[in-house]
Amino acid sequence: MKVSTVAAIHPANPEESISDLLLGRRDRDPAAPMMEVRGEDGWTPVSAGAFTAQVEALAKGFMAAGVRHGDTYGIMGRTSERWTLVDYALWHIGAVGVPIYETSSVAQAEWIVQDSGMTGAVAETAAHAEVLRPSLRGEIHVMDEGALERLVELGKPVSDADLAARRAAVRGEDLATVIYTSGTTGRPKGVELTHLNFTTAARNAATTLWFICGDGARCLLFLPMAHVFARVINVIALHAATVVAYAPDTKQLMRDLATFKPTFILVVPRVLEKVYNAAEASAGGGMKLRIFRWAAKVAIVSSRERDSRGGFTAVRRVQHGIARRLVYRKLTRMMGGQLDKAVSGGAPLGERLGHFFRGIGLTVYEGYGLTETTAPTAVNREALNKIGTVGLPLPSQTVAIADDGEVLVRGTHVFRSYRNDPAATAEVFQDGWFRTGDIGALDEDGYLSITARRKELIVTGSGKNVAPALLEDRLRGHPLVSQVVVVGDKRPFVAALITLDEEMIPGWLANHGKSPLTLEQARIDPDIHASLARGVARTNEVVSRAESIREFRILDAEFTEANGYLTPSLKVKRDLVLRDFAAEVDALYEEAAARRAHEAG
Repeated sequence: MKVSTVAAIHPANPEESISDLLLGRRDRDPAAPMMEVRGEDGWTPVSAGAFTAQVEALAKGFMAAGVRHGDTYGIMGRTSERWTLVDYALWHIGAVGVPIYETSSVAQAEWIVQDSGMTGAVAETAAHAEVLRPSLRGEIHVMDEGALERLVELGKPVSDADLAARRAAVRGEDLATVIYTSGTTGRPKGVELTHLNFTTAARNAATTLWFICGDGARCLLFLPMAHVFARVINVIALHAATVVAYAPDTKQLMRDLATFKPTFILVVPRVLEKVYNAAEASAGGGMKLRIFRWAAKVAIVSSRERDSRGGFTAVRRVQHGIARRLVYRKLTRMMGGQLDKAVSGGAPLGERLGHFFRGIGLTVYEGYGLTETTAPTAVNREALNKIGTVGLPLPSQTVAIADDGEVLVRGTHVFRSYRNDPAATAEVFQDGWFRTGDIGALDEDGYLSITARRKELIVTGSGKNVAPALLEDRLRGHPLVSQVVVVGDKRPFVAALITLDEEMIPGWLANHGKSPLTLEQARIDPDIHASLARGVARTNEVVSRAESIREFRILDAEFTEANGYLTPSLKVKRDLVLRDFAAEVDALYEEAAARRAHEAG
């Protein structure tokens, strides 16, 4: 069994809670800005001392409202400073914040409320409260209706001594949160994470990922706080000397990037795909489009040369300088002008995107982790960023590859159990290792690569094992493609179900001199089919013929959170797609068989 271990820089402290990290930040420099809040006149700084005072005042309010140590309390709303305030106030008194995605349905919320034993909740809007109300008997505090201000008023009689006693009673082994997995397969499981999980991850990650916590570091968070990825980065950043801002409305993301001017962001690959595709579409057609594609190729080739040669050739340096003036500067200015680092997780990034963005001046550090590992298990480093891998384990963590290729993890960041499910907990732990369900490999430097999800591996009718993620990631790079699901289990060949990106269709048609089309018309347009076929051919260049996509079918539906085919972290619910589109899959193979029989005579 191959193993990669990175020793802890900060050993686990069983006495420490998440609130200790916050107080440490305040005590180091109470006047220093901790976050900035967007208002009508721009961004207003909030100091570490001021935010901590807000946390303590709201914590007193929760105490006065009867929230006890160990109570599970729901938080439902968009990513915002108010979300963070509620989270830290609950942690301050030993309560357990249970996040609920703001897009969740009544049925989804009902399971989380009941399974977690939720005693009350804070909701951002009245609409969010209505989602919780059918299943939650406890009180629901609505932020938009002044609930937080009323709680602060309610808590004024609570003494500082009583608050300090409640905070002092919180230990590292205490439960900090129950996060329900996105549920790509089956009913979501409640992952129980402790204060120790968060504090150890935060202290070691902040020391390792210097760009998150260095002087002048500014982070704009826009991913859902209900997801462990954004939540733990928020804890890391607020512990470190970072100024954090929140973008609750992703439709205004470009405005917020331009005005807040972050130095790093947190992303999932789909966000970067959309940025690339939008940039290509905005180039239009003709010479401008050719210049963009040339510049994109220069960025990718330059980044690859940086790895293979340690720098640019003289010719490439000239090309890169021209491309920077014509294309790259415009892209970086759109994102605030200071953004040069990003951490990507949640799904494989793909080498093409990694090299493109590094080539234009935005280095993307791909990482890997699960809800069960408090998010970050491995991440690339500034000193050695191996694009195509998810990096080294973080300090205090160990990664191993089992004989069958499964990625195993152990360390103080690994969760303690699934809520109310001892059988599922026992299933994923083996001899002290957490079995991730992912298939991967470790290189000679201990860097981890993820090649497939065990449950998603396809075995074709000829017995060939195919990892769909590589094919799906590459094909999603086509500007017209929104989502891809590769199929072929027990079938004669590999095929793909494709959904079109409605936002990209008008620009693509205009750039190709075509009249506007409806989505239904676009699905059957021969030029769009031909373009997708070329995209499939490029995708197949990285695999053997037995693994290549032979046929594809454009579906008449999009995969979204609203229709249930995407998780809130933008992962496709593969099992649901395969179930609901079984007829389309059968038709694809039947038509292919009939066509080939006809061609054979």
